[in-house]
Amino acid sequence: MADWLPGVVAAEMPASFAPEALRAQAVAARTYILQRMRGGAANHPEAGVCDQYTCCCARKDDAALREQWGADYAHNMARIRQAVTDTDGQYLTYGGQLIRAVFHASSAGATESSAALWSGDAPYLVSVSSPETAQDVPNYVSTAEIAAVLDSYPDCVLGDDPGTWFGTPELDDSGRVARIPVGSETLTGAQVRALFSLRSAAFSVAYSGGTFTFTVTGSGHGVGMSQYGANVMAIRGSGYADILAHYYPGTTLIRAEG
Repeated sequence: MADWLPGVVAAEMPASFAPEALRAQAVAARTYILQRMRGGAANHPEAGVCDQYTCCCARKDDAALREQWGADYAHNMARIRQAVTDTDGQYLTYGGQLIRAVFHASSAGATESSAALWSGDAPYLVSVSSPETAQDVPNYVSTAEIAAVLDSYPDCVLGDDPGTWFGTPELDDSGRVARIPVGSETLTGAQVRALFSLRSAAFSVAYSGGTFTFTVTGSGHGVGMSQYGANVMAIRGSGYADILAHYYPGTTLIRAEG
């Protein structure tokens, strides 16, 4: 894993982030990979983990990173490898078991509870505050214009007035859309996010001139560690252990011996 992990960290978090944020990412990624490897993966039983972000976790090989970073390759890779080395052998557990250390790019003030998205209720994947704002995150607030809607829901009755197709959303404790009336259906925020390829489920929607405009805050599913939030915490003086304890409450950081 020592040779594989830097490519994961480099693919998941900007190399320019504060060292303590990079260390937190290294521990989270290592934990996630170990948990996948030991728990098995139905999608690819021949391997415990793959480098497809839609399945396991993103990873970039050396050639891709050299092309991406150009003249900054040596400097950036040194920062990534230092974070991996500084946390060598360290991982997170809950109740003596490896945790599912998921992470995402940025949150809209608070992370999402795993129970809101996935089956089961991991006690360490609950909604917690996250400090990043529009000043810290590029494209923190984004918009997406959708002209045609709901091809995936052929039984949905929309009505004659498009302005009434989307009702008032119900928000969960993290501020994301829990569910929203859409014509004769009620969809979850996650379903709407997937349907329209939105950056997150923290959105509002408006209709004008034949087009629906979604205003979206943050990026990613919102569960676990916010990477931009981790960077803000690191800049403010938090160590990687404190960052991990905040985003994965109740977990234990197992440190390498020696």
